[in-house]
Amino acid sequence: MENTDWELIEHIPFTTNNGIAHVAKLGLVVLSSDYTIEHEFRNIITTPGVECYHTRVENSPEVTPQTLAAMKEKIPVALQTILPGDTLDVVAYGCTSATTVLGEQTIFDLVHRVQPNAQVTTPITAAFAAFEALAAKRIAVLTPYRSDVNARVREYICDAGYEVPVFGSFNESMDPVVARIDVNSIAAGIETIIRNRDVDMVFVSCTSVRLVDEIAALESRFGLPVTSSNHAMAWHCLRLAGVQESMPEWGRLYELGLSVS
Repeated sequence: MENTDWELIEHIPFTTNNGIAHVAKLGLVVLSSDYTIEHEFRNIITTPGVECYHTRVENSPEVTPQTLAAMKEKIPVALQTILPGDTLDVVAYGCTSATTVLGEQTIFDLVHRVQPNAQVTTPITAAFAAFEALAAKRIAVLTPYRSDVNARVREYICDAGYEVPVFGSFNESMDPVVARIDVNSIAAGIETIIRNRDVDMVFVSCTSVRLVDEIAALESRFGLPVTSSNHAMAWHCLRLAGVQESMPEWGRLYELGLSVS
C-alpha cells in the first residue's frame, strides 16, 4: 500500500556564491600510468579559491617514442571529462617526454579543441618559463628515460635556445618503477651530473619522479636552483592563473613571477 503520509515541496528558493574555484579552475591531464603528479600538485596548490580538476589519458606504462606519440588523439577526449560545459582558466598536460615528441604547439592545439580560451602549459613549457624566471641558460638535466627518449628531450631543450652541458639518466622505461625512485638516488644523480661543471640550474624531467618536497633542501645542499616537471608546472599553472604569492618553502622558483620578455 502506498504511503501517502508525506509532502513534496519543490522549487525552494536558493542563492549561489562563486564556488570553491572562484579564483581559478585548473585542468590537469594525467597519464593513466602516473603515480605521482596528482599528489605533488595537491601538496603545492593550496591557495584558497584555486582548484585543480584531474582527468586521465590512456597510455602505455612503458615510455618509448612510439607510446608517447600514440597519446595524441586521446588528449582532447580525456579533457572533455573535466567539468563538461564549463571553462577552465589553465590546462596542464602532464607528460614531459610526450610533449617533446609531439611538440608544444600540437599539445596547445589539442587542448584548444576542447577549451579554446584556456591558457595551456606542459612540463617542458613550464620548465622553459622556469629557466627564464631564474635567468638560467646552462641546464643540467636528469631524467629516468631510455636513450632514444633522452635524445629527443635534449634536442628539444637545445632547440629552444638553452645549453645542456651535461645530461644524466637512470635509463628506466617503466613508469611504475620510475615512481618509486627514492630521493637519495635522485640527489646522488644530481650530484653526479653537476660535479665540476659550469651550470646555472638543474632540471629533473618526468612527472612520475617524486621530488617537490625536497627541492628547497636540494637547492641548499647544491647551491643551485632545482626544478622538476611537476614542480615547474604547478608553479606555471599558478602564475598563469594570476596567483603571484611567494611560496619560498617550495624553493627559489616559487619566489618569482613569470619573466617579462
